[in-house]
Amino acid sequence: MPVPLTKESDVDVLVIGAGPAGLMCAQGLTRAGVNVRIIDKRPGQVAAGQADGIQPRTIEVLQSYGLAERLLREANQMHMAAFYEPSPQGGIHRTGRAPDVNAPTARYPFEVTLHQGGIESIFVDCLRSLGKEIERPAIPDSIDVSNDPVVLKDPHAHAVKVVVKHLDTPQGRGDTEVIRAKYVVGADGAHSWVRKEMGIAMEGEQTDYVWGVVDMIPDTDFPDIRNRCAIHSENGSCMIVPREGDVVRLYIQLTDADVRNVTTGRVDMEKFSAEKLLEVAKKSFYPYHIKAAGPVHWWTIYIIGQRVAARFSSHERVFIAGDACHTHSPKAGQGMNASMNDTHNLIWKLTHVLRGWADMLLLKTYELERRKYAQDLIAFDRKFAALFSGKPKSADNPDGVDQEEFLAAFRTFGAFTSGIGVHYARTIITDPTHQSSAANLVVGQRVLPHAVVRAADARPFEVQDLLPADTRFKVVVFTGDIADAGQRERVNVFAGKLDREGGFMRKRKEAYDVLAVCKTRKEDVNYTDVPAVLRPHWSKVVLDDVDVTGKIGGGIYETYGVGPEGAVVVVRPDGYVGVVTPLEDVGSLERYFEGFDAKS
Repeated sequence: MPVPLTKESDVDVLVIGAGPAGLMCAQGLTRAGVNVRIIDKRPGQVAAGQADGIQPRTIEVLQSYGLAERLLREANQMHMAAFYEPSPQGGIHRTGRAPDVNAPTARYPFEVTLHQGGIESIFVDCLRSLGKEIERPAIPDSIDVSNDPVVLKDPHAHAVKVVVKHLDTPQGRGDTEVIRAKYVVGADGAHSWVRKEMGIAMEGEQTDYVWGVVDMIPDTDFPDIRNRCAIHSENGSCMIVPREGDVVRLYIQLTDADVRNVTTGRVDMEKFSAEKLLEVAKKSFYPYHIKAAGPVHWWTIYIIGQRVAARFSSHERVFIAGDACHTHSPKAGQGMNASMNDTHNLIWKLTHVLRGWADMLLLKTYELERRKYAQDLIAFDRKFAALFSGKPKSADNPDGVDQEEFLAAFRTFGAFTSGIGVHYARTIITDPTHQSSAANLVVGQRVLPHAVVRAADARPFEVQDLLPADTRFKVVVFTGDIADAGQRERVNVFAGKLDREGGFMRKRKEAYDVLAVCKTRKEDVNYTDVPAVLRPHWSKVVLDDVDVTGKIGGGIYETYGVGPEGAVVVVRPDGYVGVVTPLEDVGSLERYFEGFDAKS
């Protein structure tokens, strides 16, 4: 029989683009049991260069999926930053050093660097272990979203049709496939085909800042070559980012005359080379010398663009993520981090809707949360890029960049650049009404790391590791001291209300996990003292106490701002605090979950 030229198939979610954002999305959905496919136009992974920096919050996110151990093993860690400015004697001199990460609550108080191909490999190998392969090279040819309101309102309808061409199809077999998807995620980069097909505009502008990038193993006497460095010199600015092994990345400021085509006004790669980039760098490094010890690994030139998409979705059926919806300078190391955190935000929302746990209203919060973050990122990037790219202040240039101003900005924006300070505003999934019940655990921000001790066996754990990204909401119950008879009675009353017939815990038990945190000494408590509904497994009772060495744990109630009367903290599946309530207020918990529950 002849082979049909066009294949047809159905899928829950089609991910277009296998960069970090798309890979994050595919692995999270695959883990959740969603029927997902991921296609990419590239025949293989990135071999060198591209993005390379992972911020502290993103390490926490990767840890929530069980992927941080390999990253930390393979990547370089950056703990210190150094700052250089013009010296009165000519050349440059160091003005100071400071911690690279200025985020006191960071679980991982450092950045890590690893080339994008290495980061992609972590995801690719994870997907392979889950039985999922990237389909490549494959190019989307057309995309159509249903305009039938009945179809669009049905969360399980295959509302999107994508025609895909598979470029490596054996001769004689059809190379075109029609994929009918319930949802599509466009993670296909700054020149996103998905964004253009959906008619979504990018808002913002190009800057006048032109930069070159070189990855190499350096031969140098520069003393801070293994620290992140910001260099302001009379010859232009430079940034050093140490990488895995002996590799170092240099960001080198260029002039228009260096790289622009006078006719088109665009960057002309043919006007430059790695060797020319290094010649510019040598002038900025004087009196230190620097050159490549062997061949340059990778280089490129770019103009900083600062844009954010007008919309992040079309009908809550086609979503864009990563560089497809925001572009900015790489100086603060945000691009790949913002991209992966986009789809980390989207994974659980798609999963809950597909499982019939949540109303499609939940999908609107993706744009509400991540577009506001992207706008804040662009505003920050605009200031930081200007400070980094500006000429240093001097007698001849009184309006130039003041080093103290640069250092102040570096410290001030530490929480933002680290990802630790991301704060989602009030929506149907973020309700700060009873914030005072856990005053220091800010609703809309991620759960603070802290060590606790498991009641059953006195083993210490990091609390974040007990709240993995497994698509379930975590109902964290701070019981107070259950060795106290009066407090135990309050907890028993709360447990009875929580376990009532028709309550959210009974209605959809598989959507929630429960963790009890008791302010009771390990010597004085049995995990069975906690009501059964608050300990679905023996491992789900932990203590605000130190471990047997006396060195780990203790103080989580104080750190979170929870009083001895206790509280309830609901942690969203992405690790962000959704709502906090007093221990007695089961009604507020019910209303919170009813706000986005799937209507029967």
